[in-house]
Amino acid sequence: MVLADLGRKITSALRSLSNATVINEEVLNAMLKEICTALLEADVNILLVKKLRENVRAVIDFDEMAGGLNKRRMIQSAVFKELVKLVDPGVKAHQPIKGKPNIIIVCADTFRAGAYDQLKQNATKARIPFYGSYTEVDPVVIAQDGVEMFKKEGFEIIIVDTSGRHKQEESLFEEMLQVSNAIRPDNIIFVMDATIGQACEAQAKAFKDKVDVGSVIITKLDGHAKGGGALSAVAATQSPIIFIGTGEHIDDFEPFKTKPFVSKLLGMGDIEGLIDKVNELKLDDNEELIEKIKHGQFTLRDMYEQFQNIMKMGPFSQIMGMIPGFSQDFLSKGSEQESMARLKRLMTIMDSMNDGGPRTGQRDGAKLFTKQTGRIVRVAQGAGVTEKEVKDLISQYTKFAAVVKKMGGIKGLFKGGDMVKNVNQAQMTKLNQQMAKMMDPRILHQMGGMSGLQNMMRQLQQGAGGLGNLMGFGGKS
Repeated sequence: MVLADLGRKITSALRSLSNATVINEEVLNAMLKEICTALLEADVNILLVKKLRENVRAVIDFDEMAGGLNKRRMIQSAVFKELVKLVDPGVKAHQPIKGKPNIIIVCADTFRAGAYDQLKQNATKARIPFYGSYTEVDPVVIAQDGVEMFKKEGFEIIIVDTSGRHKQEESLFEEMLQVSNAIRPDNIIFVMDATIGQACEAQAKAFKDKVDVGSVIITKLDGHAKGGGALSAVAATQSPIIFIGTGEHIDDFEPFKTKPFVSKLLGMGDIEGLIDKVNELKLDDNEELIEKIKHGQFTLRDMYEQFQNIMKMGPFSQIMGMIPGFSQDFLSKGSEQESMARLKRLMTIMDSMNDGGPRTGQRDGAKLFTKQTGRIVRVAQGAGVTEKEVKDLISQYTKFAAVVKKMGGIKGLFKGGDMVKNVNQAQMTKLNQQMAKMMDPRILHQMGGMSGLQNMMRQLQQGAGGLGNLMGFGGKS
């Protein structure tokens, strides 16, 4: 994601505060200069950048500050708040109402050649019903007929997708107004291409002058340096951004929340979003697994089920961006696909293990492969992989099972509240050290080393029981 470049530059500027021996005017000005340069390079309007700088300077007055104040934290907090203001118009987006049809107009490009086929393909992929016509040329008729059909069938969310248009195309604007008048939508959403940067503001205002735009979706944020300009320009129209597109697939369409977005941009994570993702999996129902982990037990079957949970959560890069200490682009599209393919390959190996092996959940499954080497050959042939891959899987499982065994021996780990108060810190340090040895060095570095790992685990444990279940923590005491 190109916006990650902006995040890295701002994070680097903020890091200069930590490196400075004394926080003074010179350090603050140098940091603000770096941040403002990064924002301008991301095509954010110069007046908005100037205002951000002035607002931070107004909050930080070294002459008035008490001696004991944490200046670093105050400056970081002020910068964070101003970055949020850049993309937050302070207006709440429309919320669909249960029990009634909610008609939504999405102003996008669909009534061009092949548009119906593309809509049909995308709707089928997303497993949602759709309506359209190969013969009808009047978009107003298509909109009316489609809305009427879905109303009769009792649907509560009805999306009408109109043709794309530019602010200078008056006839298409008039057509959009006719569609709006015909179906009387509850919410009109303006879809904007991020690659036009600051020009989003004029385009969005032109739409708003013609119809009552209620909210905005910004697409193509993954491939252009002008993304920052698009985000900040649209916020200036007083229309909240509700979704952003960071790729061409359905998984690349993300809900937009200002504070979590800025947090992820700066590598501060989005614990709330991660908790939501995990809670969707309903891991709290898995009391059997929690009981096993409490007693230090973790089978290959359990590991298989956790792989399934990870795959259900969505794109790796999206999930990694939610974890504190990781930038949103830690995994590129290529490495993300490689990671998912590797996970599927590992699951294929596990599927090839017969009923006498670890797939059944036997605790000593890994030992069977050590004693009976013929099993490794048979599984490798059945899965279509090398013997080394089977051995690597068993080795990785053995390491993880050893970590779970240590977890089971730590009193207080599965209680709610603050982990620091509940557990023996010497035991916890040993556990973190063992986990660090298992991790990719790049990941550990991104998290800020051992202290970063410990801090992340504490945040996750405090976040939610469901999240704790996924990580092997939490659960009912």
